[in-house]
Amino acid sequence: MQASDLSTLNQHVLLASFVFSFLFGAIAQRTHFCTMGAVSDIVNMGDWQRMRQWAMAAGVAMLGFGVLVYLGKVDPSKTLYAGSRVLWLSALVGGLLFGFGMVLASGCGSKTLVRIGGGSLKSVIVFIVMGVAAFATLKGMPAMLRVATVDQVAINSVAASALSMPATGLFGIKIQLAQLLMAAVVGGALLLWAFASKEFRSFDNLLAGLGIGGVLTAMWWASGSLGFIAEHPETLQEAFVATNSGRAEALSFVAPVAYTVDWFMFFSDKSKVITLGIASVFGVIAGSAVMALLGKSFRWEGFGGTEDVANHLVGATLMGIGGVTAMGCTVGQGLSGISTLSTMSFIAVAAIIAGAVLAFKYQMWRLEKMA
Repeated sequence: MQASDLSTLNQHVLLASFVFSFLFGAIAQRTHFCTMGAVSDIVNMGDWQRMRQWAMAAGVAMLGFGVLVYLGKVDPSKTLYAGSRVLWLSALVGGLLFGFGMVLASGCGSKTLVRIGGGSLKSVIVFIVMGVAAFATLKGMPAMLRVATVDQVAINSVAASALSMPATGLFGIKIQLAQLLMAAVVGGALLLWAFASKEFRSFDNLLAGLGIGGVLTAMWWASGSLGFIAEHPETLQEAFVATNSGRAEALSFVAPVAYTVDWFMFFSDKSKVITLGIASVFGVIAGSAVMALLGKSFRWEGFGGTEDVANHLVGATLMGIGGVTAMGCTVGQGLSGISTLSTMSFIAVAAIIAGAVLAFKYQMWRLEKMA
């Protein structure tokens, strides 16, 4: 592959990432797709409809990833979530911090971008603070603490992750077929549970579940298939074009927000280039903005007071630190990671939900104390 061909391929991957994330933002704005909102509905009202949206999206993404693996379009061992070391303590601690923080900040990373597109000025502040906290946890002083503590605790086992199985797969079944079968079982169960509710079968709910899950599948294709080159013209090694990790990625909205802030601050530095994650950040905001304007729901929104500011600043910081520590957010681990059936992703998602529930309980306690 020539350098000119590589540049063209890079542009194609970035364009595909922007388009798919644009659809994500538009769908999320239209359907109010939100993991924090789903947990809030359950805790405060006993309503499971938005959680069924999330379950359907996860199920579709699992099946989509399984099909891509089976067809040889994506190598599961070369994704961001593959590996024999399961950093369970990082996932647990990071997930709890992120879950608690997203409640204080009125939404997770993806919801922050969707709210920016809808006119929320306070979400712009959350975006900046979360990005700075995330970048510090990636490469700054907090990163040294993270690496020296929670990242040292891991389960070292090939069997700990479906992605780390040898080529023969599970019980002698090839990895491609094993991935598809496991995706069919787990993803199929999630889809059946979502469809089991008659109230759930509305256009917006189906659009949220099928649309978001479809976008995740498309992103895996863009990164793991379209952007894959067997021999980079400079390194002569295989590579995944336009990714920050150098591996196949899908959507995530903590580290990419950090890289977006970094790219903006050091724009004149030619080493700072737009990647798949950065393109996705802009895509979600743009998609949400277009849908908000078309639906006449665009509204400028500011902070409600000093306490509101404090909550959002603390929440944004916790999301930045927790999202990097857990290696993903409600989308990065919750949909992208879970779609690969990564063990660490399931731990992180459980911790995020637990952290969110604790935050809601804390808010209720605060209200009762003030009454």
